[in-house]
Amino acid sequence: MGDEDSAYYLLESRLRDPSADPTDLPLSLFKSITNNFSDKEVIGSGGFGVVYKGVLPSGIFVAVKKLSDALVEDKLFQDEVACLIRAKHRNIVRLLGYCADTQGKITEYKGELIMAKVRARLLCFEYVSGGSLDMHLEG
Repeated sequence: MGDEDSAYYLLESRLRDPSADPTDLPLSLFKSITNNFSDKEVIGSGGFGVVYKGVLPSGIFVAVKKLSDALVEDKLFQDEVACLIRAKHRNIVRLLGYCADTQGKITEYKGELIMAKVRARLLCFEYVSGGSLDMHLEG
């Protein structure tokens, strides 16, 4: 079983087992299940990021929230994940996994080539169809 297959299995096992804790998942998995974060997969957006519909090979849907890089510091992301891991209630959408990926990328800045950090911070939740809570509250 390859790394990608292992990641799919790990995510699907979280969906099948309500008592399973969320797990660290690779960025490549999130790119794969959202068609590389395609605009066609966007199901919502807000001040902190964009939410995509992810489709696993088995056909199961998940919601993937890609947080805005400029707005999320590592400590804030860590605190958010810790809070979501502890939040277990039947009326709260369950966190299945997360990704905190940082890569170096050579880019030009003020006429010089520099190594910039490219960060990706993602949260993966159970998918709930029917729209967002605020949409239902507005009626």
